[in-house]
Amino acid sequence: MVATATDEAELRAVFVDANPALAEEADKQLRLRGVRFTINRDPDIRSEALPATLDGAHIALIDHTHLPARIARQCTGLRHVVFLGTGARSYMSPEELAELGIAVHTIKGYGDTAVAECAVALMWASARGVARMDREMRAGNWLRTDALQLTGRTLGLIGFGGIAKEVARLATGSGMKVLAWNRTPGTYPGVSFVALAQLLAESDVVSLHLLLNDETKGFLSRERIAAMHPGAILINTARGALVDEEAMIDALRAGHLRHAGLDVFTTEPLPAGHPLTTLPNVTLSAHSAFRTAEATHNLINAALEHCRRIALHAD
Repeated sequence: MVATATDEAELRAVFVDANPALAEEADKQLRLRGVRFTINRDPDIRSEALPATLDGAHIALIDHTHLPARIARQCTGLRHVVFLGTGARSYMSPEELAELGIAVHTIKGYGDTAVAECAVALMWASARGVARMDREMRAGNWLRTDALQLTGRTLGLIGFGGIAKEVARLATGSGMKVLAWNRTPGTYPGVSFVALAQLLAESDVVSLHLLLNDETKGFLSRERIAAMHPGAILINTARGALVDEEAMIDALRAGHLRHAGLDVFTTEPLPAGHPLTTLPNVTLSAHSAFRTAEATHNLINAALEHCRRIALHAD
């Protein structure tokens, strides 16, 4: 635990689960009059340890640690949680915390380009079979397979926020046709907004860009996977729970899906021996799409802005 103090701090904030990259960036940026910061450099802290770690703290910065209401109830003085990202619901219930007088703040847009680049990288790796060739060559096998040429192919984006816009920019620049479905249709250069059924039927690649909530959990159901273009590639850099994982695995085994490029999973970390680790037509990434130096800088800067606003409005 390393404390960063300010002049006569009125509020105390604790970054509860900083990995080395986040801790380094936090050391550079977390300087704010009126708030005293403590950085816990153990990214594997257990939820049960949070009451002691947050003892007396008004603000908790959380990257990936679960904060159930039963634990938050023991965190005396806690009034704000700044979640480092948009997927707070995967780790806590904002409604239940609100009932305890704890406001949850999320951060959008900090890593749009980083995540979009990962989605595109997974798309190309999936189309070319790069990961499988790499594995086979390391094992002494000279495996060559026919690839899917993406220029001129159709990419379907489900959800169209900041990340999807960046993916569209990169994809149109590489000669792909881009379709999009969004609950609120919009406009974007080079993108055609269509019905979901049309997108699934016509897309050679489908990339998910939805927030996870009660309405979107299991959004890509068995029925919708079956409605996808035969031989399509599925990319998911959003949240694992958006997809019926069992149905996706069945479709990969049957060849209905050519390949899946996945950065997120229903259970994280992905357990050893999980079926997805045994399939040759899956490329895996360890929920790291957002992890670039630029995105980390933006993330900590945005967290600091939340803390600044909280301090300004403190009683």
